[in-house]
Amino acid sequence: MLSKRQYFFLWILLSFILIVLFIFDIILGSVRLPFFDVLKIIFTGQTDHPEYATIIYKFRIPKALTALFAGFALSVSGLQMQTVFKNPLAGPYVLGISAGASLGVALLVMGLSTFTVVSQVGVLGNWTIVLAAWMCSGLILFLILAVSMRVKDIMTILILGIMFGSATSAVVSILQYFSNESMLKAFIVWTMGSLGGVSLAQLKVLIPSVVIGLLLTFLLIKALNAMMVGENYAKSMGLNVRSSRFLIFLSTSLLAGSITAFCGPIGFIGIAVPHIARMVFKTANHKILLPGTMIFGGIVLLFSDIISQLPGYDKTLPINSITALVGIPIVIWIIIRNQKITAV
Repeated sequence: MLSKRQYFFLWILLSFILIVLFIFDIILGSVRLPFFDVLKIIFTGQTDHPEYATIIYKFRIPKALTALFAGFALSVSGLQMQTVFKNPLAGPYVLGISAGASLGVALLVMGLSTFTVVSQVGVLGNWTIVLAAWMCSGLILFLILAVSMRVKDIMTILILGIMFGSATSAVVSILQYFSNESMLKAFIVWTMGSLGGVSLAQLKVLIPSVVIGLLLTFLLIKALNAMMVGENYAKSMGLNVRSSRFLIFLSTSLLAGSITAFCGPIGFIGIAVPHIARMVFKTANHKILLPGTMIFGGIVLLFSDIISQLPGYDKTLPINSITALVGIPIVIWIIIRNQKITAV
């Protein structure tokens, strides 16, 4: 447990790192822009080069904001799932939300291509894919919530969530088998995840969705602290476990489902970041851990986005590749540490 003074300096340091990474995510990219011109545009809105302003306002700022809020949402939803299921390897997609979103996109991209010519499946890139992903992830959420209101055992819900995810993945595999080459490629590109495809209009939906999910999570801090000790303890504290679980699942699905719908499935952030926050803040109290996890999620995903852009080059790596390289060593460390504890 750190002292109040240590927490204060830690928050100042992390906030500074977050702001610096956000600015660098705007500055760096495939098109090289003068450093001071970018800062002038960001802080004053004035420039002698209108084309610079277009690149920054229409492309780079939306992408940086998407990375920031995606990091917030995925890390917080992962923390909630690890707390509820008491499983260090639980992530934001453990309830099958990602699989549901993938099914929606697969039905749109590959299912429609079975019945129509490719040229008629025109608007695959914008709101159509988002709505399809949202609808199917919402359907999985409805099934999980219906089960959670009837089933008492939390591990049974976890298993059912995995089964729902496996069932939707099986349907996606069948669609892939019968899909034509161009539609299959479009779907695979979506599964790689992307932060650069979210427009300003979509951000007006994405950001409020994430903010609502985060506000709901902050209202559940007391419930998360109680459930971390155990459901029996939570009941003894007067907590309505089923209602709290319902709201936690709703918050997680809103956060993870929105990011998956707009950005595609982005892995390892939700699993790895909560452990980074626990190591740094040295506490299990969600009053500190929740905002700490959120700010670390923004830092990690902004850093991953900067790396994925290959600054100075005209190519961009899939964001999932970078988050995997960041997250996998942490997951391996968690498994090895747990094995050592069990052996002792």
